[in-house]
Amino acid sequence: MSELDAFLEEQREETRAIIAELLEDGSDPDAQYTIEHHFSSENYDKLEKAAVEAFKLGYEVTDAEELEVEGGQVVLCCDIISECGLTAEHIDAQVEQLARLAEKMDVDYDGWGTYFEDPDAEDEDDDDADEAPLH
Repeated sequence: MSELDAFLEEQREETRAIIAELLEDGSDPDAQYTIEHHFSSENYDKLEKAAVEAFKLGYEVTDAEELEVEGGQVVLCCDIISECGLTAEHIDAQVEQLARLAEKMDVDYDGWGTYFEDPDAEDEDDDDADEAPLH
């Protein structure tokens, strides 16, 4: 098994754990989630090229930021963002696609994260639904 394959297997297990924790905490299983995949590199040009390639694949990309890590080392990082349901198979496919891209572009793929979605929160898109239409 290659190093990348071992990493992907580890990520699949972590994806299932993250999803299980979110659902156990009461996060909305039917919501659309903002999935933030994390890229980092010590080299700005490499990170920028990887971000451009991710954008070409249809992802939203944040601007690069400096981050101080253990030992005082500074790395550059950005998020590769998608919106999707909380399904392991869909997230696994994104992780594999982006981890392979990161390997090809010589940057680090540092996993993914998302946010709790309150099933009782009012939907922002429905704010106008209670108003009478103007004719």
